[in-house]
Amino acid sequence: MLPQLTAIEARIIGCLMEKAVTTPDQYPLTLNALTNAANQKSSRDPVMALKPAEVQRAARALRDRSLVHIEENFKNGVEKYKQRLCNTTYNDLQLSKGQYAVLTLLLLRGPQTPGELRARSGRLHIFDDNAAVTAAVNELLGDDDHALFVQLPRTPGRKEAEFMHQLCGPVDIAAHAQKAAAARGDGTSAPSRIAELEARVHELEAENARLRAQLGETG
Repeated sequence: MLPQLTAIEARIIGCLMEKAVTTPDQYPLTLNALTNAANQKSSRDPVMALKPAEVQRAARALRDRSLVHIEENFKNGVEKYKQRLCNTTYNDLQLSKGQYAVLTLLLLRGPQTPGELRARSGRLHIFDDNAAVTAAVNELLGDDDHALFVQLPRTPGRKEAEFMHQLCGPVDIAAHAQKAAAARGDGTSAPSRIAELEARVHELEAENARLRAQLGETG
């Protein structure tokens, strides 16, 4: 059974997973460091503006579910945070380095293609090619609610299909496909645009025929 995270909880777990690899000397993270990581304006989608109290509240909720460990320094009152979602003795989710990198990026940035994941994973894990990304995901890929990763339908204008995690609940694949199609510019799906263009062509042809008929009558 997958844990079900809120958007803030997913951001916190993703930041802890990221910083454990990219800045191990500063890990576990203090509340200020975790808040700054959650609110980064780069490498985050969506960008958040969380207050320390919000981060602390969410982290403590994760602790109560054994998904975060909090180290408390009683002398100065400083808390430090570590993730326990995966790759610890406290949980069943054990990931390879490639799977860990993919999950981290999906938690931080949402659905992404193999090419995007490969391009963005350099500080977490080096993939030889896009196929290596897909291979890392395949073992945990599925089309049911229990699969950690799902593959979304390829949307128009994209060369590859995107991957997404299901830690914030089962992904509504059909709704995602509709939203992605609507976001392509004018919000109209490709079939609708084609139908509109065809109708416009017919109108122009009819108008042209009327003009030619009128010219023939006056000539």
